[in-house]
Amino acid sequence: MSVRPYRHIARRKTRLIHVGAVPVGGDAPITVQTMTNTLTSDVAATVAQIRRAEAAGVDIVRVSCPDEESTRALRDIVSQVAVPVVADIHFHYKRAIEAAEAGAACLRINPGNIGSAERVREVVKAARDHGCSMRIGVNAGSLEKHLLEKYGEPCPEAMVESAMEHARMLEDNDFFEFKISVKASDVFLAVAAYRGLAEACDYPLHLGITEAGGLIGGTVKSSLGIGALLWAGIGDTIRVSLSAPPEDEVKVGYEILKTLGIRARGVRVVSCPSCARQGFDVVSTVETLEKRLAHITAPVTLSIIGCVVNGPGEARETMVGLTGGGGDSHMVYVAGTPDHKIDGAAMIDHIVDLVEAKAAELDAAKRKD
Repeated sequence: MSVRPYRHIARRKTRLIHVGAVPVGGDAPITVQTMTNTLTSDVAATVAQIRRAEAAGVDIVRVSCPDEESTRALRDIVSQVAVPVVADIHFHYKRAIEAAEAGAACLRINPGNIGSAERVREVVKAARDHGCSMRIGVNAGSLEKHLLEKYGEPCPEAMVESAMEHARMLEDNDFFEFKISVKASDVFLAVAAYRGLAEACDYPLHLGITEAGGLIGGTVKSSLGIGALLWAGIGDTIRVSLSAPPEDEVKVGYEILKTLGIRARGVRVVSCPSCARQGFDVVSTVETLEKRLAHITAPVTLSIIGCVVNGPGEARETMVGLTGGGGDSHMVYVAGTPDHKIDGAAMIDHIVDLVEAKAAELDAAKRKD
């Protein structure tokens, strides 16, 4: 289907950097990140968690490296996973150097927390020597004292100023392979800070609403904040911060991108909330189908509508559709057109077969291209 003019997003032009083999910024696809919550020193648990995130489609994974035990474990972790790993560093510059030597693809730092100018130079040298990029991570909850004194409280202007001060530390060392984030748990503050930063520089931006909350509340906050920025063309890589398993962060991240038509991965289900008109149990049907189709990575669209009021219209816009009918006879749509009927006992298996066949067709076409 052609893209409607009102769906167009004019993306901000940025520098292109790399996190390992993954491009970030420029014309590269917007990437989805997550962060492990295991002890990084527990290699087996951390690798297992990263692999679950990989199965969900993650592009980049961050791990915390607060001590030498963690940076020692990093080498083993990197060797066992397919995605690039970002080392999260706070305060101790030696952890950054160790992480670069251990194979980290990127260092998440605040140069101002690293210490002296000489220590910043040492970290930059390690990053350059080992092919690491960096992320300057500014957080509203940990702004520098002089900025809090200047502005009185965390505000967008203070966050942008902090980010640009840190950027200049890297620029002074002729290092430009970095992206920036200005996160806050307040959606309004975060969005305003990112908008200000987007005007102040051309570096790629890593989007996130930090400490967003649990699965439901955090999804809503992140969708509002990250979605508003992406809609405005701002953002090159995203992380949905949830008090939930990392793979759930990845799934929510992709749902945000799919909703905005930015990236498509897996089955996008259009379904009604159901009412007394439904010809079958829509809620349980959708729940079952989402589980059974979770393995699909091809961008298939599927509509599940309980009655004929909105069903035909929604089915016209999807690759596979199901609309509830009377007498336990439901209409199946293929490529937006009524194709055949199916009874309730057979419909779930039948829809799964149709979606899997469409996914295989799309995968084959992609390989051919």
